[in-house]
Parts: sequence; C-alpha cells; structure tokens
Amino acid sequence: MSTTNLQKNSIKQTLKNSILDGACFSAMLGLTQSYIAPFALALRATTAQIGLLSSIPGLTMALSQFAVPRLAERASSRKRFILPVVLMHALMWVPILLIPYIFPGNKMWWLIGFITLSTVFSSLANPAWGSMMADLVPENKRGRYFSLRGRICDFVMLVVSFAAGGILQLTTGNPFLGFSVIFGGAVLARLASWYFISRMHEPSLTSTIKKRISLLNVIKKTRSSNLGRFMIYVALVNFATCLAGPFFAVYMLRDLNFSYLTYVAINATSTLATITFLTLWGKRADRAGNVKIMRITSYLIPLVPLLWLVSRQIYFLIPIQIIAGFAWSGFNLASSNFLYDASPRENRTQSIAIYNAVNGIAICLGALVGGFLAPRLPHLSGSNLLTIFLISGVVRMLVVISPLSKISEVRSVSKIGVPELLFGKPVLLWAGIKSKLVPAFLPVQQLKAITIPSNFLFPLTWSYQRARVSRSPPFFDDS
Repeated sequence: MSTTNLQKNSIKQTLKNSILDGACFSAMLGLTQSYIAPFALALRATTAQIGLLSSIPGLTMALSQFAVPRLAERASSRKRFILPVVLMHALMWVPILLIPYIFPGNKMWWLIGFITLSTVFSSLANPAWGSMMADLVPENKRGRYFSLRGRICDFVMLVVSFAAGGILQLTTGNPFLGFSVIFGGAVLARLASWYFISRMHEPSLTSTIKKRISLLNVIKKTRSSNLGRFMIYVALVNFATCLAGPFFAVYMLRDLNFSYLTYVAINATSTLATITFLTLWGKRADRAGNVKIMRITSYLIPLVPLLWLVSRQIYFLIPIQIIAGFAWSGFNLASSNFLYDASPRENRTQSIAIYNAVNGIAICLGALVGGFLAPRLPHLSGSNLLTIFLISGVVRMLVVISPLSKISEVRSVSKIGVPELLFGKPVLLWAGIKSKLVPAFLPVQQLKAITIPSNFLFPLTWSYQRARVSRSPPFFDDS
C-alpha cells in the first residue's frame, strides 16, 4: 500500500476515533453539565454562589488560555500536550463526588474550587485539539463532519442525561448518593475519551508552527480585523446569554418545583432539536458559508429568554427549547467552523486560545453580573429570575443589531437566499411536500391523473428522485 493510502487510512481512522472521543466526552457532559447547579442546590448554595460557580471557573479558564500556545509548543506535540490535561480533567471529578462526605466547612467553596480546576484542565486541551482537527478535516467538509460528530455526541449526551435524571429521581431520599453515582460515571466516561484521543493520528507540526504573533499585536488588531470583530461579537453574545444562563436550572428546580425528570425532559428537548437540525446546518454551512448561518440564528437567540416570561407550563416551555436548539445548534456550529476558517494555519492554536480567553472573560462577567443583580431585582410574575431573563433577552438583541455583527465570510461560497438556505430549492420543497401529502389522499395509480402540464412533469419527477436519494429529509434537501 502506498504512503498516501496509508496516510488517508490513518486520517480516516483518526476521524472515527475523534467521534468516539466526542461521544465519551459527551457522556461525561450528560452526567455533569446539567447537574452541577442541582448539586450546588443540594449543598444549600445561594443565588450569588450559583453565579460564582459559573463565573470564577470561566475567568480562571480564560486566563489559563494565554499560556496554552507556549505550553503546546514546549510539548513539541499537540497530542502529547492534550493527553495529560484530559487525564487530569477526568480525575478532578473524584474529589467533587466526595465533597458531601469528607470535606469540612462550607462545602460550596470546595465545589467552586474543584469545578474551577476541572474547567481549567478541560479548556487547556481545547486550542491544541481544535488546531489538530482543523488540519485533519478539509475546509469544504467541516460543516458535514462536525455536524455528524455533533449529532452523535448530542444523542449520547441526551440518553446519558436522562439516565442521570432517573438515578437522581430514584435516590431522592439520599440525593448525594445519586450524585456520587453519576459523577463516578463521568470519571469513567472521560477516561474512555482519553483512550480514544491516544489512538488519534496527529499531523506534523513542522509545517504549521512559525513565528507566533504577539498577544499585544493581536489585541491591537482586534478592532479592525475580521477575526477580531468575530471574537468580540461572539463574546458579547455569550456575555448576554450568561446573564441568565446559570439560573434556568435554579428557576425550574427552586421556583417551579420541577422534579428531576421534568427538569431533564425540558433540557433534553433542546438537545433533541440540536440533533435534528445539525444535519441542516452542516450542509448549509459547507455551501452558503458560516457567516450567513450565524446572522440568521443570532436573531432567534434573544427570543429564548423572553419567551420564558410568557408561561410556566411545561407544554409551553418545550417549544421554547425547540427554538433554542434550532438557533444554538446553527450558531455554535457556524462560529466554531468560522474560527477554523479565519485563523491562520501557522497560528491557529494561538487564535483558538485567544478566542477561548475572550469568551471565558465574557462568560465570567455575565455570570457575575447576573449573580449580583438577580437577588436585587424586583420580582416579575413572582420571581426575580424572570427579571434577569428579560434583561438577558434585551441585551442579546442589542448585541445582535450592533455593528459588530457585520462579519465577512473568509472563503468562497455560493450566494443563497434565506428561504433557500432554510428550506432548500423551491422545486425540491414542492416535491418533498407532494411526496408526503398526495399519497395520503389519492391512490398511487391515480397520481398520473393530476392535471400537471407535461413540460413541467419531467423536471419535477427528476427533482423528486434527487430528493429521495439525499440523506436528509426531502423537505430540507438541497442536493
């Protein structure tokens, strides 16, 4: 077998291992991400402490990112740098699950400290991992690959999150036992993720590391560069989001008295929507570019917290989560891929680290401001948390309509209008609708009796056949 074929097979297997790594990492997230706030509430955390639990790890993570490029360079291998920090990230959940049993004093401060260390170890690996994956996945296939990976990861996270909610529901009388079980599972899942990363092939660094641009020069160019505007825009969106983000769990569990299963079901709805729409966004991102998708989804993001003010009924909150999944799946996928596209290959690790740092600071400030304001705000419909949801929605909208949203696409893409971007080409849309509706009302042998001009029938049939062979549902087909 030729060297080229060996390399292709190695990359192909690496991309499979990356999906397995992502699935295991998502299992860890499913066991922890939605349950840190409930764990804190079980430890009798105050609203201000919940804000600190989101803000302090974010700030520490942001500051740690500035050291990543130099540390990765000293390791002489991105993979050699990633593996030990991922291992430490896995092991950090051991003391977290032991907090209720062996740590003295105010247990919330222990939780904040260990979550901070866990977040730092997790984030240290991200820039080097992103740089490595950007080298492995071709530019024009990133949308499809990362959407496939994202769907698998989100499905795993959804299933595991339901299982974790069931465990907590069964151990309601002894909640710390349930938390110990799910956090112990998180340790095992992250160790499995570490194993699959160790099996990945790393492209050579010799052609990608050159003289790094100094941090000072990057900051100076931030206001004028396209990449800099993008970083600030996403950071401000995250700041506005985190004004309210840490408190949705508190609102559901404390103010609405939802059970763990109801809480999981509402969160799972957003994950299901994300899984459903990632296929759509992945294909569209490869064709139409990432900027257009970011613009469309940005206008939906401010609506999410505002809709929580309308009703407390579960049947209303679930559609809100569908909107959230539709918007955030597109925004997150497009912003990640745009970062890979816009970052210079020779300095990609540094660019990703700076992006993470800026976002970490924004997330920290958002959670701090939200945690400070929430207890001091007047009640809206019986809850002061609804007031912070309102403020978050308004601030998100101000960010979205600001000049910072004017980001330019960095690669050549097709010019596609918004209707076609969302629904596909009109003739394929009609073919998809026809394939669903007509057989429900007419026998198949009577379809030919429909009055359709003969010169229109052939292209319609041809388009319909193309729609059928697509991997996506005909309604959203754009092949």
